[in-house]
Amino acid sequence: MKPQDAPLVTGYALLCVVLFILLWITGYQVDAIVRAGFVPGRFGADLILPPGAMVPFALTPLTSAFLHGGWLHLIFNMVMLLYIGRQLEAPLGSKAIAVLLLLGAYAGALAQFLADPQSAVPMIGASGAISALVAVFALIFSRTKTSAIGPIPAHWVRALWLAAAWILIQIALGLSGGGGFGAIAIWAHIGGFLAGLALARPLLRWRFGAR
Repeated sequence: MKPQDAPLVTGYALLCVVLFILLWITGYQVDAIVRAGFVPGRFGADLILPPGAMVPFALTPLTSAFLHGGWLHLIFNMVMLLYIGRQLEAPLGSKAIAVLLLLGAYAGALAQFLADPQSAVPMIGASGAISALVAVFALIFSRTKTSAIGPIPAHWVRALWLAAAWILIQIALGLSGGGGFGAIAIWAHIGGFLAGLALARPLLRWRFGAR
């Protein structure tokens, strides 16, 4: 698949890489994470913040999705983004993918906030948004054969298995020290994945009509 077949996903990945390299070269990586990362405790609380401009709290679920704490964190997320995102963007279209990435990022941030609203640790990374893509891919486009478990349909079982694998890989990455700044935001992964599950069918109807 050529980059022009998936301009949004390719552009997003390139922007993440360029931004990471620029922050790494200039030494502003930690400062950017503190000022533009999603910090649950900033909502309605009097945290001691560093002097200087801070990204408005309402925008940090979006800005944090462009920041990564280490090379392994960046590389793993970008491989997943390009592998799954480019396969989805061609059939669904760039507008649907934009909605999926945006709502996945915000759903991930919301889940992380609900899990620990007083946390002062910045959450960063594209994992919440990517988790939404993983859910759609697993639910609709994956051809892996699975069997139903009781009342749970086979396609839902496939999605849940992929979600579990995705989260376990992220945990392993964090334990190995490859996650970079901060801890692995498990709830953000779960929130993004649930958003993808909820959006899969509506996005298909939006793209192809009620068929």
